[in-house]
This record gives sequence, structure tokens and C-alpha cells, in this order.
Amino acid sequence: MDRYTPYALVVDDDPIIRMDARAILKDAGFRCFEAATPEQAFDILDRSGKSIRLLFSDVNMPPSDLTGFDLAHRCARDWPEISILIASGGVTPEPGDMPEKAEFITKPFSADVVREHLRRLLPDGRQPTPLREQASSD
Repeated sequence: MDRYTPYALVVDDDPIIRMDARAILKDAGFRCFEAATPEQAFDILDRSGKSIRLLFSDVNMPPSDLTGFDLAHRCARDWPEISILIASGGVTPEPGDMPEKAEFITKPFSADVVREHLRRLLPDGRQPTPLREQASSD
């Protein structure tokens, strides 16, 4: 990876899921920031939001009162250039829960499902090279 490799921010209270999501995203060509709560994610976004291309977030992250939906809405408002992918195994979004251009996947998720959503979320020019190359070999 070089200085042109895009960043993703992975936000999940479960360290195993965070690790799995990070591995999938790294394989797709991202460098990753990680956070266990929306509050930690806001700190990272405040410092590094201009270099982040993707937010990958869980919905419920106790003990925070904020949810991944709250995080996604603020991200869409304050960093509109960041694409958003939300994942949950226990919550299905209702109308208005997610920003307009965000995508949702259910847990457990596979690398193939994540890559499929990334290709929809990110136009060709914003996809990391490994993600584009994986698409052409699929």
C-alpha cells in the first residue's frame, strides 16, 4: 500500500467483527481506521475525514446511546464524499434510518457480499485497484 491507497473507517463494538471487516476491506485495497463506538468514529472523522473514502459501520454499539444510523447521517451531512455501508445482524433499517445513498448488509456477511456492495457504492474512479481487479476476475 502506498500513500494513494484510500482509507476506510470500520466501526463495530465487536473486535472480531471489526477485524473481519478490516481484513475484507484491506483485501479490497483499503487502509483502515477502526473505532468501537460512534464517538470514537467522530474523533477519527474530525481528524481524518478528508482522507476517508468509506464508512463501514454496525448499527448497535453499546454502551453508546448513538447508533450506526446516527453516525451515518452525520457522516453524510459533514463528509458527503464518504460512501456508507451499514451492517447489522439484529436490526433492519426502516425508511429514513439511513442516508439516501447508504447501503445495508446483514450479518454475518461474506467478503463477496461486501465487495458487491462496494462496487455499487463506489464509482469506478473511486474503487481501489484491487477491488476493480477482483471484479474483472469474478
